[in-house]
Amino acid sequence: MIADGTDANSAVVGLGYAGRILQGVGAELMQARLDRAGHRMAAGRVELVPRVWYNPDLLSRWFYVPAVLAMVLMLVTMILPSMAVVREKEIGTLEQIIVTPLRSWQLIVGKLAPFVVIGLLDMLLITALARFLFGVPLRGSLLLLTLLTLLFLLNTLGFGLLVSTMVATQQQAMMTCIYILMVPMIYLSGLIFPIENMPLGFQYATYLIPVRYYSNILRGVFLRGSGIGVLWPEALALVAIGGSVLTLAALRFRKSLD
Repeated sequence: MIADGTDANSAVVGLGYAGRILQGVGAELMQARLDRAGHRMAAGRVELVPRVWYNPDLLSRWFYVPAVLAMVLMLVTMILPSMAVVREKEIGTLEQIIVTPLRSWQLIVGKLAPFVVIGLLDMLLITALARFLFGVPLRGSLLLLTLLTLLFLLNTLGFGLLVSTMVATQQQAMMTCIYILMVPMIYLSGLIFPIENMPLGFQYATYLIPVRYYSNILRGVFLRGSGIGVLWPEALALVAIGGSVLTLAALRFRKSLD
């Protein structure tokens, strides 16, 4: 029997019913074989031994440590870029940049590129800590994880840039990123609470949250060893959401420069 343990209560109840059925049928089959062999003895009991896939020892750190990677990337590549751009507004250097021959897309790339590098370095560092310090297995490809992390950074950087076009101070940028974007994304992404246990309306809302797809990527690569043949829907969703958000942010940023 294979049971989906995402909803633990339903899985335990279902396995309990199926286990009793199998124990009864197994006892009948064993008794019939004993009777045919002429043995006058009662059949023994069939014992079912469960085995948990991907995390056989039920170590909670295997589940939560990869989630730390997503949280750190959101902190570094969403909050910090928004504050960096807003800081240029506060100290007045953004106006000095506007009068230069620098184009808007070049300014955007120049502002966001360092955080891409920092995000990738953080990903490699946390992956190494998860593997060698916490013992979380990395069963998939590190190269695939890096490429899919770049798609996730497309989303976080886009949200950070979008926030920077809507606020006037660094404090507003930080509060907006944390309380309006980061906290809801963490709670609705499946990093902490299973999406299947949420109300139906919230389940539909999670399809718009990029962390939902990145959390599936992290646990798929780390624990299940999934490849692009399994994770391509998540990659496609990250491209669609990230491309839309980054395009909107770039248009608003260019308009503010004009």
